[in-house]
Amino acid sequence: MKNNDARPNGPIPCRRTGADMYDPEYSLWNAAVPFGGTEERAAAERFLEPVDGIDRLTDVARPTLTFFPVSGRGPHPAVMVCPGGGYEFLAWNHEGRDICGWLNSIGFAAFLLKYRCPDRRKAARADAARAMRFIRFHAESFRIRPDRLGCLGFSAGAHLTASIAAPAEPVPYEPVDETDRMPFRPDYTLLIYPAYLCGDDLAPQPEFRIGSGTPPAFLVQAEDDQVRAENALGWFLALKRASVPAELHLFAEGGHGYGILRSGRPVSDWPQLASGWLRRQANLS
Repeated sequence: MKNNDARPNGPIPCRRTGADMYDPEYSLWNAAVPFGGTEERAAAERFLEPVDGIDRLTDVARPTLTFFPVSGRGPHPAVMVCPGGGYEFLAWNHEGRDICGWLNSIGFAAFLLKYRCPDRRKAARADAARAMRFIRFHAESFRIRPDRLGCLGFSAGAHLTASIAAPAEPVPYEPVDETDRMPFRPDYTLLIYPAYLCGDDLAPQPEFRIGSGTPPAFLVQAEDDQVRAENALGWFLALKRASVPAELHLFAEGGHGYGILRSGRPVSDWPQLASGWLRRQANLS
């Protein structure tokens, strides 16, 4: 059972029941919800019919953060996790909950972002930026270090991570309360088989602006990934030109969407490679 206590005056989790009650879930927005609408409020969050053992969550209208605290005395470094799914759904377990458990096992608190979908990119970006600010605003209650807060994303979730790490448009939404005084840019990023980042010429898309203030990145992709290895290659080269530390792992095979699943291929070892990199970013011995 995970520790579910919170410090006085900390954030109030949503009411939950069953096994999930030990992973506190927090609403991101109060009254004002940027890029919201009546059609979103009427949506019914649901899991798609499973065909391959993967849980896919869609019709998300109420964005939240699920907190996975790590054992031991804090404050701890932390990582926010953004599942992929082409902005149509969220790959909830192998790119979400299971990743948070792995992060806990290597000494990091974890936060699983449930961002709005399907086809709500501006809303999803607002949710991601708000979530980073929310975590930092409540860092003391969560017993985490606000200056060692990273973001890890898969596929579309990696694009979402990049959108708050190197945005050409620095205002993701109009501020609504004191939480929005916090910075939303991650201190480090992990982009796992990223999508939508770069064109055929390896140049980052116009929505991004990479410079000296862009956080360090750990990138993984397979050469046979149908969403194109050029996404990771182009991002790595842009970081290199900006003198931003980056680590790129490009595998000959592995495809797309493997998350933390064990396939027997070398690409499945990416969590071991990422573990050492993460601990260096957080200055953990």
